[in-house]
Amino acid sequence: MKKNIAFIVPYPIGVAPSQRFRFEQYLSLLKNEGIQYTCFPFLSIKDFKIIYNQGFFFKKTLSIFNGFFRRSILMFRLTKYDTVFIHREASPVGPPVFEWLIAKILKRKIIYDFDDAIWLENTSQSNQLISKIKSHSKVASICNWASLVMCGNKFLMSFAKKYNMNVVYMPTTIDIENEHNKIKHHEKKQVVIGWTGTHSTIKYLYEIESVLSKLQQKLIFEFRVISNKDPLFTKIKYHYIPWNKNKEIQDLLKIDIGIMPLLDNEWARGKCAFKALQYMALGIPCVISPVGVNNEIVKDGVNGILAENDEEWREKLTKLIETVEIRAEIGLEGLKTVHEKYSVLANQRKFISYLKNNELK
Repeated sequence: MKKNIAFIVPYPIGVAPSQRFRFEQYLSLLKNEGIQYTCFPFLSIKDFKIIYNQGFFFKKTLSIFNGFFRRSILMFRLTKYDTVFIHREASPVGPPVFEWLIAKILKRKIIYDFDDAIWLENTSQSNQLISKIKSHSKVASICNWASLVMCGNKFLMSFAKKYNMNVVYMPTTIDIENEHNKIKHHEKKQVVIGWTGTHSTIKYLYEIESVLSKLQQKLIFEFRVISNKDPLFTKIKYHYIPWNKNKEIQDLLKIDIGIMPLLDNEWARGKCAFKALQYMALGIPCVISPVGVNNEIVKDGVNGILAENDEEWREKLTKLIETVEIRAEIGLEGLKTVHEKYSVLANQRKFISYLKNNELK
């Protein structure tokens, strides 16, 4: 019997890292497995382009209303789907009304997937209005109603298991065949240190701005930021590159050292090391904070570098900047790690089995 799955997601397909690297990479495999699917984003492409910009109060409000209208209509269409895959939440604000309808009234199986500590408040300054009407506590309820909960690391799993015993680990993965399928060639030239991410994680870059500033006074290197928002640094020289999906791999391959600074708090411990995995998948050595799942993925000095404080960031970045052989060696080991444990190829059977074999409580 063929399965028919409705993917209820926050964003349009192809634009949000969380969706792209949690489940979108597997969609092309589903039909060969006898799984039919349809994706239902809350935001349209037009709405997505303005929702995270500062201002636009009335347009954002209209976007939310439009999303709720689409979700309401969708409730009448879900009877033809036997399973509903919910990534993060059915709506960005308010209580879990749609999730309750799906679970309790429509009696659909729910697979619930999340890759951040979304039960905590962590809304950006540009969306303070949304932060006031978000219902973070709904994550526990959705976990409770789900047939299966898929989490990106053990920290997230420990939260989900308070409300549901059917919790599984599904890592954030990289498509090494179709997307991240090139390898960085390390040369003796001016080094480029780089960071990639969205507006929501730029705040972590400011934590090492002074480190980069002091390094720029002693060493010659370029610092690049690939993002959907300019960080507007004042202490360091940098090159801002607007994120472009069509040029993503090309832009990343111009980086010689990738960085991922984090603060050691609950929200950061819920992160799934996506930035580090992107660097590693291309053979780019990464320097990252030893927070949460980072400690499980990276073995310090082997397949990546862990830096806990300013002194370690300066010392370890200096070593990589000055030694091309170490960059190449660590980059190669990082690449092997992704291929073996964090690639779509290594995890596709597991993902498909979760979709096929979840059982209704």
